[in-house]
Amino acid sequence: MQDFQIQRLGHHGDGIAEGPDGALYVPMTLPGERVSGTIAGDRLEGVKILEPSPERVAAPCRHFRSCGGCAVQHAGEDYVAAWKRGIVEVALKGQGLEAAISGVATSPAQSRRRASLSARKTKGGALAGFHGRASGAIVEVPDCQLLHPDLMRALPVAEGLARVGGARKGEISVLATLSEAGLDIAVTGGKPLDEPLRMELTTAAQELDLARLSWEGELIVTRNPPFQRFGRAQVVPPPGAFLQATHHGEQTLLSEVLRITKGAKRVVDLFAGCGTFALPISERAEVLAIEGDRAMTAALQEGWRRAGGLHALKAAQRDLFRNPLEGEDFKGIDAAVIDPPRAGAEAQTRALAEARVPVIAAVSCNPVTFARDARLLLEAGYEMGELLVVDQFRWSPHVEVVAGFTLKKA
Repeated sequence: MQDFQIQRLGHHGDGIAEGPDGALYVPMTLPGERVSGTIAGDRLEGVKILEPSPERVAAPCRHFRSCGGCAVQHAGEDYVAAWKRGIVEVALKGQGLEAAISGVATSPAQSRRRASLSARKTKGGALAGFHGRASGAIVEVPDCQLLHPDLMRALPVAEGLARVGGARKGEISVLATLSEAGLDIAVTGGKPLDEPLRMELTTAAQELDLARLSWEGELIVTRNPPFQRFGRAQVVPPPGAFLQATHHGEQTLLSEVLRITKGAKRVVDLFAGCGTFALPISERAEVLAIEGDRAMTAALQEGWRRAGGLHALKAAQRDLFRNPLEGEDFKGIDAAVIDPPRAGAEAQTRALAEARVPVIAAVSCNPVTFARDARLLLEAGYEMGELLVVDQFRWSPHVEVVAGFTLKKA
């Protein structure tokens, strides 16, 4: 056993100490703490806290030490918010940028409406939960403080589906989403689908009271359309489609996007998904919504059609990585919304800048690629407004940002 001082908190939530051969990663520790443990590669194991940080708190969840779902429940809320703000500031600094950060909006505990659970058969039945900390073992989480209370029912659902379609030597992944009609379940990793299994799964969906069940990308049954509401519109997303992790996070991002694009009469929404931003914006402006997934594009357009009374909206399927909108595509556009995957959207951002779209609302789940793309806009003559940090992945290392960019007047 050796003693070490924790110097800083890494981007994955582990404390970092200086070891004899470089950085040592020490989970569930905080800067300033003195700890002891045994070196195992680049990690410290068997950790004991000798001198705790004043920022240390009792973890609110009894599963924290064993479950790998959360990284920083041992730190106070103010500290975690400052850490996440710091992650964004470091990412901006890496591109030579600074920004006025208006605050950190953190989703409440027990508010996650979507989770990917792991489940497998056991000799006695089935087991479902999250993977353990630095482990492939499944940890049961009956008192999880992250998931919405209505989503907790997905745990016994996952167990039931593992009993029906899981293999003894493997796991199934159960993506569970809350909808207005109940649980929407998409399973991967199970037994190959044949007619006997399809019949068993259809029966299980009935017994487990699921709104919809899909298996390896194939729809098994829709008992009730699993609507998601975006503004006045209701959308039935395709199985497994992207959805913001919490309602609070979605509404926070949407509020900023609406503020940034206020007054625009024609808006383009890039990487539009199923209409998180496009449909509420269409309540006050014409919208061109571009999405790479054909099924999500169709769901967005159908949601607009069913809502009625909205401004004109056209949803088009297009791969914006290989074929970004550019030039004449932006004719008549007053504002753009862009919310790309973690890789960012360098080519599309360059095209936006070259087209000199007057206002851009940029949303990102990766501060590093956000900063890279923001630099392109600033170099092209845009000004960045206040940036809001959004933490809807509470107690995890993940962080999102939203900011507006306005083209400087000549």
